This record gives sequence, C-alpha cells and structure tokens, in this order.
Amino acid sequence: MFFKTSQENVIAAEINHQPSQDEVNELCWLFGDAECLDSDTLGGYFVGPRREMITPWSTNAVEITQNMGLAGVTRIEEYFPVGSKDADHDPMLQRMYDGLDQTVFTVSHTPEPIKFVDNLEKFNEEEGLALSPEEIEYLHNMEKQNGRPLTDSEIFGFAQINSEHCRHKIFGGTFIIDGQEKESSLFALIKKTTQQHPGKILSAYKDNVAFAQGPVIEQFAPADQSTADWFKVKDIESVISLKAETHNFPTTVEPFNGAATGTGGEIRDRMGGGVGSWPIAGTAVYMTAYPRLTDDNGHADSSRDWEDILPVRKWLYQSPEQILIKASNGASDFGNKFGQPLITGSLLTFEHQENNEKYAYDKVIMLAGGVGYGTKRDCLKKEPQKGNKVVVVGGDNYRIGLGGGSVSSVDTGRYSNGIELNAVQRANPEMQKRAYNLVRALVEEDNNPVVSIHDHGSAGHLNCLSELVEECGGSIDMSKLPIGDKTLSAKEIIANESQERMGLLIDEKHLEHVQKIAERERAPMYVVGETTGDAHFSFVQSDGKKPFDLDVAQMFGHSPKTVMVDETVERKYEDVTYSLDEIDAYAERMLQLEAVACKDWLTNKVDRSVTGKVARQQCQGQLQLPLSDCGVVALDYRGRKGIATALGHAPQAGLASPEAGSVLSVAESLTNIVWAPMATDANNPSPIENISLSETDAKIAQRLLANWMWPCRSQKGEDARLYAAVEALSDFCCAIGVNVPTGKDSLSLSQQYPDGEKIVSPGTVIVSSGGEVEDIRKVVSPVIVNDKNSSLYHIDFSFDEQRLGGSAFAQSLGKVGSDVPTVKNPEYFADCFNAIQELIRRGWIMAGHDISAGGLLTTLLEMTFANTKGGLNINLHDLAGDDVVKNLMAENPGVVIQVSDEHKNDLREYLEDNGIGYAKIGYPVTDGRTLKVVKGEWSHSFDIDALRDKWYKTSYLLDRKQSMNGMAKQRAENYKHQPVELSYPAAFTGKLSQYGISADRRQPSGVKAAIIREKGTNGEREMAYSLYLAGFDVKDVMMTDLINGRETLEDINMIVFCGGFSNSDVLGSAKGWAGAFLYNPKAKEALDKFYAREDTLSLGICNGCQLMVELNLINPEHEHRAHLLHNRSHKFESAYLSLAIPQNSSVLFGSLSGSKLGLWVAHGEGRFELPEAEDKYNVVAKYNYSSYPGNPNGSDYNVAGICCADGRHLAMMPHIERPICPWQLGWQEAAHRNDEVTPWIEAFVNARKWIEDRK
Repeated sequence: MFFKTSQENVIAAEINHQPSQDEVNELCWLFGDAECLDSDTLGGYFVGPRREMITPWSTNAVEITQNMGLAGVTRIEEYFPVGSKDADHDPMLQRMYDGLDQTVFTVSHTPEPIKFVDNLEKFNEEEGLALSPEEIEYLHNMEKQNGRPLTDSEIFGFAQINSEHCRHKIFGGTFIIDGQEKESSLFALIKKTTQQHPGKILSAYKDNVAFAQGPVIEQFAPADQSTADWFKVKDIESVISLKAETHNFPTTVEPFNGAATGTGGEIRDRMGGGVGSWPIAGTAVYMTAYPRLTDDNGHADSSRDWEDILPVRKWLYQSPEQILIKASNGASDFGNKFGQPLITGSLLTFEHQENNEKYAYDKVIMLAGGVGYGTKRDCLKKEPQKGNKVVVVGGDNYRIGLGGGSVSSVDTGRYSNGIELNAVQRANPEMQKRAYNLVRALVEEDNNPVVSIHDHGSAGHLNCLSELVEECGGSIDMSKLPIGDKTLSAKEIIANESQERMGLLIDEKHLEHVQKIAERERAPMYVVGETTGDAHFSFVQSDGKKPFDLDVAQMFGHSPKTVMVDETVERKYEDVTYSLDEIDAYAERMLQLEAVACKDWLTNKVDRSVTGKVARQQCQGQLQLPLSDCGVVALDYRGRKGIATALGHAPQAGLASPEAGSVLSVAESLTNIVWAPMATDANNPSPIENISLSETDAKIAQRLLANWMWPCRSQKGEDARLYAAVEALSDFCCAIGVNVPTGKDSLSLSQQYPDGEKIVSPGTVIVSSGGEVEDIRKVVSPVIVNDKNSSLYHIDFSFDEQRLGGSAFAQSLGKVGSDVPTVKNPEYFADCFNAIQELIRRGWIMAGHDISAGGLLTTLLEMTFANTKGGLNINLHDLAGDDVVKNLMAENPGVVIQVSDEHKNDLREYLEDNGIGYAKIGYPVTDGRTLKVVKGEWSHSFDIDALRDKWYKTSYLLDRKQSMNGMAKQRAENYKHQPVELSYPAAFTGKLSQYGISADRRQPSGVKAAIIREKGTNGEREMAYSLYLAGFDVKDVMMTDLINGRETLEDINMIVFCGGFSNSDVLGSAKGWAGAFLYNPKAKEALDKFYAREDTLSLGICNGCQLMVELNLINPEHEHRAHLLHNRSHKFESAYLSLAIPQNSSVLFGSLSGSKLGLWVAHGEGRFELPEAEDKYNVVAKYNYSSYPGNPNGSDYNVAGICCADGRHLAMMPHIERPICPWQLGWQEAAHRNDEVTPWIEAFVNARKWIEDRK
C-alpha cells in the first residue's frame, strides 16, 4: 500500500492481509494524516532505500504499528520524489527507482546452501578474507584432522575471528628490526606498564574493558525492574572503566553508519565488561584529509592554501568534507538517541608530501571512546558451566557487516566495492538502548544472574557466542536466531555483524525473571543454545545439518605467529621558516586549521547533558564556546566522586620522530586531564599514578587501553617506526607511573586507488586518559576570570627547548619539520602534574589551559574567547630563548594557570620547594579586548575578537553543510552577542534546607510521582532523581506496564513524561508514543482517568513535551492545535542557554516568575508552532533571545514551555531536570558556585507542596 504524506513523499507499507478501513485510518494518522493512494503503481522517479536493506527506520515504524495493535505490517519505507534519474542521492544507502510498484520490497534471492569448499585459495580471494598463506596452510591441516572439507561458514568465520582486526596478531607477533629480533612483543611492552604500576587496576587485557577500583557511591534505581516499582537508594562499591575503539574502515566507506556503529560498538564493549556494567559518557576523534572548504560562493579560499600540498584525489567513496560531516553526524546521532553524552573529543586534518612520499588520512580515523562504571561485585566474568543457556538480546540478522573484520585488516580499496560495502553496518541506537536497559536492570539487582556477557561486533554471532562459552563449548540452534532477511545463507546468519546485539550466558533457573525484564523493556530476547562442556562449538540448523562444527581449539588456537621484518629508515623533514613581521598572518592561518579552530560545529549537535551526570563538557564561559579538553562525569547524583577523561595525539611530530610522537600524545592527554583533581589514597598517594591510559594507534590489541593506527607493511620503515613508537610510550608511561590497561589497534592505515596509487596515513597513536575524580566541583575551567588582582603563570612540563617541528604553525605553512619537542625528563613531568593537582586541591587556580595545538598564543587567546569583555597583558621576558615565534607557537607540553595575587607568595614558595620551574607571564585587564604581548623591545597587540572570528570561521564553513535555512550564518553572526544571562529569585539561598529537603533521605515521604517512559526514552533517571530530591517517592513506569494493566496510576499524583527519542522519532517525534496511548485500551483508560482527577499534576520534558502536545493535553479548548516541528536548522540542537520565566501562575513555575535561569536544550524537533495569538497560551518559559541560536529551534514567540489554563499540566522542551545542582550547569556566576542546588529544584518542590496541601 502507498501513502502520500503532507510533504509529498511516499510511504510504502507491506501488510500480509487486506486491511480494514479502521486499520487504513490508523495508518493514515500514523503517517501524519497521509492520503492512502488507490493505485498499485506510481510513476516518476523516487529515491529510497535499497530494496534488500530493511532500514532501522522501517524496523521502528513496524514496531510502532505493533504497539498500536495493528497486526500484519511487515515493512514500511519512505520514498522521495525527484525530478530525474540523475538526481543526487547516497548510493551507499539509497537507490534510484523508476516508478514504484508491488515489487518494491521484492528481492529475487534465495538462501544459498551450505558449501563445502575444495579450493581455499580461490575462496579466500573471492570472499575478501585476507587469509595469509600460513593461515591457509593451517586450514588445510584442519581439513585433514576432520577428514572433510571445511564449510564456507567455517572458513569465513575463521577468517573473521582470526583477522588482524580481532586477534591483533601484529601486536602479539615477533619484530625483527635491522636484523635483530626484539625481546618483547608490542603487547608485552604495553602490559609492562600495568605490571610496574598496577595502581587500582582490577581487570586488564582479558575483557573488552579494563576496570579500576572506584569509590563507594549511591545507586539510584527501581527496586524490582520486572514491573513498575519505586526508586530506592543504596550504597555500592564501584569500579570505573575506560575504553577506546576505532572504526576507521567503515567510516571511510559509509561515514554515517560507520561512525554510528563505531560509537555503538564501543558502548557495548563497556556494557559487556565483567558480567555487565554501565556506560556513562563518550569521546570522539576524527582524522581526515583536508576538507578543501570553499567560501559562500563556492570558490576556493586562497587563505587556506595549505590544503593545496597534495592534488585532489578521486575519492573512493566520500570526500573528506563529506566524511567529517556525515561521520560526526552518525556518532552524534547514535549517542543522542542512546542517551550517552559526548563530553570531549578531537579533530585533525592532515596531508603532506616530502621525500617522494605522500601522507594523508585518506583512510580516515574515527575513534569512539568513553568512560563507564560498574559494581566491584560484577567486574570479572564467571566460569561457564555445562547447561548454561546462551541468550541473544537485540536486533535481527541482516546482510550487512559481512566480513568487516577481514576487510578492516587490509588497505581500503583492495577489494571490490560490493565486498567493502557489505562489510558496513547499519545503526539502530534505540534497539541498543533497549538491550542496555535489560543489562542495566540485571546489574542493578541485588543478585546479578549473568554468568558472562559479550557484545556482537566483528564476526557477529560466531565471535560473540564462541567467546561467551569459552573452552566449555556450546551448541547454537539456528532456528532460534532472529532473522530479519529470510534470504540469508547459513554463513551470512552466523557471521553477519548486525549491530545492537548482546550475548548473555544465564543459569537456567533465572531465565524466567530475565525474560520478564526483557519483555517489559521491549528488548527482544532469544534463548538460542546452551553450553555443552565438550570443548566443541557448533551451529545447528533445524534440519540437523551443521554449517559450523569445530573444536574450540581449532577455532582460536595455534594459528601461525606473525613475524614483522623491517629496517629503520631515517626521514628528514624541512623545518619551517618565518618572519616575526608576519605574526598576525601566521595567527590567522593557524587558528583556521581544523585541529586548532573552533569545534562548535561538532558540539552544537551532540548531547552534552543527558544522564544529568555531566560535570564538565566542552563548552565554557558566558558564550559557551568549546574550549575545555577535559571531560568529567559524576558517578552518582550527590556530585562529589566522578570520572575524568581526556585525549592526546601528535602524529605530525610522530612523522619526524615516532618516539616523540608517542611521548607527546601521552603528555597532551595528561595536560588535558590535569584540571580535574584525581583521587588518591594511602596506597596510591601520587595523583598521576591514579590515571590509566588508553592508546589508539592504527590498531592495537582490543584489550589494551591504547589505540594505535599505523600503515603497517605499507612502505619500508613503517613497522620499525611502530615498534619504536610503542616502546617509547611504554618507557615513558613506566617512568611517570601510569598504566595502559586496555586499547585497540588498526594496522592497515592506507588507502589504495584504482590507478595503483597508495596514500599512507601517518602512524598515529591516540591516547585516552581516565581516572577517578576526588571532587567534581573543583574542576578548573580554561576561561580567564577578569580579576585584575591575579596573574598568569607559565609552567613548562617538557624540560626541553622550544621547538616548532610537528606544530600546527608549521603545518599551516605546509611544513612538518624534524626539530620536534619531547619530554626530556619524565620524572619532572610527573612532578609538574602532581604540583598542579595540589594547587587545585588548595583552591588556588582560578583558570587553567594546556599548551598543545597552536602553542602558547592559542592557549592565551582561547582563555579569553568565551568572555564578553577583558583582555591580557603578557610579557615573555622570563621564557627561555629570544625567538618570539617559538615562544608563541611551539607546542612543548606545558600549562598556563591563573592565580589570585593573594596566593602569589605561597605559590612561589610551593613551586620552588617542589623544584617546579615557572614564569609569571602576565595578568588580566578588564578594559578592552586585546592580547598585548611584549618580549624585550618587541611589542604587539592581538585583536581578540577579530581573531576569535577567524577561529570561528572554520566551524561556520563546516556548519553550513549540516545546518539548513541559513542557520549557520545566523549562528556565526550571533554567537558572540548572546551571552548566558542569569537572574535568580531574590529569596534563593542555594541551600537544600531552604526547601526542607535532604539528599540523605532514604525513607518514603508518601507523596507519589511516576516517571513514564517508552522505548527510546533516555532521560528518565535524572528526572526521577530530581523528583526524589524534591521529596517525592518516585515510581518507574514503562509503557508496557500501562498497556498490560500492571500499572493504573490510581495512587499517583504527579506523572512526568521523560525526554529521549521514543521509537527513534520515526514518523515524527512522540507519534509512536502517542499511538501506544491512543490505541491500547488499558493505557488510554489509565491516562484518561488520571487527567480527569483534580488532584494531579503532569510534566512533559523534551520528547515528553512532544507527547503532551501530540495528545492535545495542554490546550484541548483551542480550535487550532499547537504542534512541535523540526528545528529550523533541521538538525539536533545542543546548548546551554538562558531561559526567561515570565509572570505566570503555573504550579511549578509560578514562584520563579521574573527569573532568568540557565539550562540545557537537546532536541531535534522542538519548534513550537502556535497558531493562536500569544495571549491565548499560558506561556511559562521563553528563550532569552529571539534569534538563533539563543532561540535554538525557531519557536513562535520564543516559547520554550506552555501550561494548561489552570496551571497543573506543563509541557516544555528544555531539560529542567539536568541543571538541578550547580556542577551540572554549563556556566554559573561565581557567587553561586558553592550552592547546593539551583532554583530549578523549586519547580519540583512546588509540585510536591501543592500535592501535600490537597491531601
């Protein structure tokens, strides 16, 4: 059946029966009052999904119909009419249709039978398996042992689970450099760091994440998650995790889904740690070739001539600009919908040609990392026992992600487009959130029933389930596996990498309870097999045939050891030349490099507040500019203990010296994280020794906390450089007392073009650091405090001369340079780090910023950019050397701190007593916006605001490609004129006692509220805690509780519809959620009865606001209904901004009238369309500015929230539940930074008191 929407698009719905008129009417409503077309065929050209690929959009749309009680709908897809067959579309995901007919979903393909392969060599190349000659010989021996040819499933599966991508054979291999066999493998070098400095590590190298001892924290969760139940607080002993994963090949081929599934896979790694744990926040890194950005007229920008160093290639799949936009969109979209905030990241673009060699990130780097936590009870996996049940949770199997492990292990471009495209996954974050809700519930129980857990990644079911059962062995019943594509062969079922799936091992006696939770969370759960105890692993079809039937030892053991033979090649790079007279031009060029320039185009589309536990994210100051490189999250809502994470990399310097590149990568990560006070104890008194690192460089072992990306075997000397880089990192970490307990490697970082040209990506190590934070409220901001009675101090961590090799300054002039800095004295570096930590503990540091990309000049400028007034006077007299350009542009590791003059004598005494060198370099000035720099007779003034615009320009040029309707231009013009403005109620004290509440309460109050959520909701916990802190007893209610009649809301006085992406916003935000209420009798009855009572309150936030408007709960009396539409930018908007509370009589906000408060917005469809005059609405909240981005969505009358006529029911897009405490805010006035709560708690307290008054 075909339906035409109001936008003239066509929706095709496949249904297995002739629908009744009522069913047709329901579908028309669901599709936005669409018209059902009579014709079986439609003429014209349409762009739509590939017919063989059921999209995640379809999966969600079909589930919406099921939740509405519509049976028999099997697939729904949307098609867009275009003018010709040559219209633009994405061939990776879409195809052109010349007309639509009844075969639009028909795939003329039948499942292939099991094949016994008699020519391994031919099969290897045809399937793109990347098996080495030694591995093929190993398989021939297996054939002899088994007395039969191997099946296609066995060979394909072996290739995946033994690929370089999965098994990291190079890191475990033998290196022979310059004829000498190295004593240690790369793995051994990394493991040495933890052997020498175990710190608080509890689990390393043997799981998908590493765990370190954490503090005792509060767990806030429902008592029984198999039904609607009340939240309770209990203490748990925690562990913290740090993880980093690369998804380079998939992101190169199909950026959106490649980056999205990279993010999803990394989240699942943290979910699967031990017997289950909790992801809490993410990080991201993107590295590409130059994007070659044009001006607004489409012409090349002559000021960006560094991009001309290499000619434009005929890109294999996507251009660098497309990759940057689409990959960051994909990673952001997954995190936004799953509900994981992204709290820090990095970006680098690079190309270089010298010595007849070409370097560029044509094969891109996409790193997804993050931090998480769990219970110490659950941090280790249990031993599988015979008879344990094998459970799969999550989505169906599709013909996607096939062979990703193998194809990721070779040069991109080696195989045909078909093979490489088949290796790319599709992303369904809402499905993963459902699977996570099940895992979360099991981990939060008093007794976790999970024996073992593993995510589905490379090699799909085969890798996941075989690692789950381990040596115990197991048998998998293929008829129990969920199949979304009925044309899949056995090989494709076994090894496809369809995402959003977890494998669990459960003792049979707990299955029923686990199933109840899964059903409640709408998490598809399948019992697919059991452990056998015979060390054998098989997949068995319903007819008894076994497409896969091998001993566990044959699958994993004894394949040939990798031997890397190389020789050292010395490469020299021309040093940069310069003239001090050109300092302004140098500054303008350098500030526009993507690595240095403003990252607002990245941060404005990614949720940085969800969970309500974010204590430090990228954007800082009144202007909320992305300046912070240290991300911090709280471990519970008490706002004390937390986790910090940061990143570092230096591949430009690494070209000249791989050893220096590694050291600088570690140093940058640590000088970024130093601003969070790390926890110490009697056994670990040194702050730096309480930090763990995760490296990412090309590809390192999956269970290392390190990410190595390297073009191994691409040219002479690269393997030797890799060994030197790993050895240098190991030695440096051992010397400073830091461990590296986990990580990842990707060692095929080159791209091959059809003409035979190969572009090599620079060998790169990305270092992620993480550790427990002692007090999240003491994290230092990089934004200068405009206090003339304070001074700036430069502290150099490198103990080296200032050098320009590998700097952003050199890169902006087309150079690399061989004269690169390093850290000459590791012990001194550690002393400097620990000294800064002590100064933070003493409360002396007012602001602080590391020195890295862009050097000291960028550091000083960035410290001023987020302010609306004030400048700096700087004197470089005490910095070593007479070269001002080196003083300003060198990237030797170090920091700049601002300290009040009242502490200057104590500061000097402390630093000198501890042997820390420092230089007082200047002070803030409250008048003017200049950075005045003096060195001897030389003096120069930099225009801060003019340079800020140059710094912002690159962000604007990229933002144009993602923000529609001219919104990027408006943002670029308005960002500097829309500071956060705050005005608190006069009676506000900031104390909990003002409201008669306590964070220590653990007993019921008798005032009952409920949070209501649907699949895809992700803001429920912070909302529940806000209610709880205000004095409510809070019940967790899932839509299935209402639909099944388990919950009626009869004893509830306040309900809150929580934020998120119910049904992934498919068919319109909250449309499916509304359908679940309207077309399920028990749910509808519960809601109708609740709103018929006069003693009830309700609140809808974000997605919940959209639901209340869709259900017409606010102004049912209006002739013309309000609607919530896509933001004018047509993208997700994330911001911390000001909200004005007009005079109003609503229950929640009445007492806040006249205030201006800061809070978070995070939505894609938040534009209020209000067809009536403004005075017809009870407006309770307005955006402080009428223009974008201060009004982030273009809402009529700048409205952010509306209320019903009697003030009881309120719908609002921004998140009032996320800024309850000062540490959750993006910016706060100094006078209120030590407050216990913000005025937003008053809204919840008002609700509780209103209910109490009527009891």
